[in-house]
Amino acid sequence: MDLPSSLGQVAATAGDNEVLRKGTTMVTVTLSWLLIITILAAALALFDGIARMRGRRSNSILAIAELLFALLMLLSLFFAFPAPLGTLLFAIVLEVILLLILLIRGTGARGASTVTIIALILNSIVVLIALGWLTIPGLS
Repeated sequence: MDLPSSLGQVAATAGDNEVLRKGTTMVTVTLSWLLIITILAAALALFDGIARMRGRRSNSILAIAELLFALLMLLSLFFAFPAPLGTLLFAIVLEVILLLILLIRGTGARGASTVTIIALILNSIVVLIALGWLTIPGLS
């Protein structure tokens, strides 16, 4: 099937030949291991922040910051932010917050620190690969 070359004309998707109208755009997200690791790191940090907000811990300011930057990191994967505000910046700030949370322990269950450590490890992988300091074949 020959498709017109201009973007404004009618195009068809490959899957079910659904016709797109003029002016609509198709957004595709390519799944990669790095994207999955980034989503997992931000989601675990978001979960950890919610758990810390519900608990009676002394570092609620860090929990609020963790919630904010984990949410911003998730949003930056799918929406465009202004130039300096990208996934890398949010990942670095989230890394610092997760380290501070581990160093400044509050009272609570041991399982909360396990989630924090897993989020910290996954976020460290994201930061190191984004900076180019770590190369894992097939990951990026």
